[in-house]
Amino acid sequence: MTSQITMETQTVSVWGDQITLQFKVFGTGPALVYLHPLGGFVRDDFLDDLARTHTIYAPELPGTSEDDPFAIHKVNDIPELVLIYEEAFGKLGLRGAPVIGQSFGGMLAAELASFFPDLFEKVALLGPAGLWFEDKPWTLDILTAPPSEAPNLLFSDPSADRPRAMLALPDDPKAAVDALAHLVWIQGCGAKFLWPVPDRGLSRRLHRITAPVLVVWGEDDRIIPSSYAAEYGARVPGSAVHVLPKSGHIPQVEQMEETLALVSDFLSNP
Repeated sequence: MTSQITMETQTVSVWGDQITLQFKVFGTGPALVYLHPLGGFVRDDFLDDLARTHTIYAPELPGTSEDDPFAIHKVNDIPELVLIYEEAFGKLGLRGAPVIGQSFGGMLAAELASFFPDLFEKVALLGPAGLWFEDKPWTLDILTAPPSEAPNLLFSDPSADRPRAMLALPDDPKAAVDALAHLVWIQGCGAKFLWPVPDRGLSRRLHRITAPVLVVWGEDDRIIPSSYAAEYGARVPGSAVHVLPKSGHIPQVEQMEETLALVSDFLSNP
């Protein structure tokens, strides 16, 4: 789908003016924050549908903006990253908006909501990272596997149209190499806060979240086991948990209509 909704980039200076955080902004209606996964910000049909009723503010993780790759070196750990985002949201008047976070972005959304319980009106987590249990370990195989294995790691059915479109590389060989190199850098920026995988304490902070929480997971997730959905649900008071069949790590791609319906209902209901 080719969207007619214009997207612009807004910037905000944060962290003692050391970082210029870039936001992709598009849509119409009340503000909605979107926190991207390890692979960086990608505008897709799911977000375009939400942009029909909301103005989406999608910050790019420091270091993942093409014109400022070394900004990641100015952020040391998750608490600093949380403070940077919270400062940026305050400057843009986004306090009280709902947030959607996918995978790495879901972990970051949960961290923000646990550190600052009044920051978000609602919190939707799509296959969030952030937890670790010895009896059901997961790894960042997506970082070390060859590109040919990525589809099988990310998707239940990598041959379907939406997964294939998401992973398609440019036809031009040089552009394809450049795109892969940029992706490796982007993933490395996020891995700084995910590796090593074991829990950095989020499981002990989740009880601080007071906003309503929706957790959506793919039943066939091959990166983070779908059993983690119940772990999130058990630790976040009053959360609603949905595990979608025939979906891997990115439910809004493989089960877009179902994920969109869950998220839209969650956002619209009191």
